[in-house]
Amino acid sequence: MNVSLLGIPMDLGAGRRGVDMGPSALRYAQIAETLGALGHEVKDHGNVAVPIVETIDRSRNEPHYLEQIRNACQEAFERLQALPAETFPICLGGDHSMAMGTVAGVARGLRTGLIWVDAHTDFNVPKSSPSGNIHGMPVAHLVGLGDERLINIGGIGAKIKAEDIVMIGIRSVDLEERELLRARGATIYTMKEVDTLGMARIAAETLEKLGSLSKVHVSFDADAFDPSVCPGVGTPVPGGLTYREGHLLMELLSDSGIISSLDLVEVNPVLDSQNTTAKIMVEMAASLLGKKIL
Repeated sequence: MNVSLLGIPMDLGAGRRGVDMGPSALRYAQIAETLGALGHEVKDHGNVAVPIVETIDRSRNEPHYLEQIRNACQEAFERLQALPAETFPICLGGDHSMAMGTVAGVARGLRTGLIWVDAHTDFNVPKSSPSGNIHGMPVAHLVGLGDERLINIGGIGAKIKAEDIVMIGIRSVDLEERELLRARGATIYTMKEVDTLGMARIAAETLEKLGSLSKVHVSFDADAFDPSVCPGVGTPVPGGLTYREGHLLMELLSDSGIISSLDLVEVNPVLDSQNTTAKIMVEMAASLLGKKIL
């Protein structure tokens, strides 16, 4: 398989600094070499240009760094659109606001399923967000809710349908965000469902729901894991996925053969220990792209 890496070194959407170094951490954890050892042809396309926080005028009264985030996501969209259609894109983040560009870019106008592996639903809009941080808003904007400048990244209007979204590992949802979600048709597996149903059943139900779509994108936030597994994240929430639950999900998705692209996001080496979080996220990519125990 041809694999294309694209870095989005952005921490503008997050409440804590450091995830702009996530792409470097993932590269240092040998993502290209790991996937190459599995027989894939890997090409690194470098990084999207993202301004440094200290160079930006912060006086404007709007969601934090909206224009700069929009511009970076638009470039990510354009860079992904320019890749060969047969490649498997892996986007290296960077905070999760980048998904507004990456999901639009990999969809290429086709109906696309989204598997959102995260502690958070990221379904806020500017009016509902307690923090104003845009990394808590990408899914809402992808389905057409919120600020038009973010909705229209990569073209006018929604990029995916709420009914084509499956969220796994959820355990932190804001009050108004919950009300927005209830009015939509996304499938959500909280950690309660992970505990009661088990990851194998959740994976099977996810594949049954999304298996007929043209493309299926996985957007994997490192904070989906319990902080004891992945400490290098900006918004840790106790009670997350175990190491084996993460691997099992990726292995079962790999077996299905339907996954067409991947985000690895919210790796914060400033908060990490010996690059542990980046290494584990590289392992997730390897399991998704065919690494097996036997």
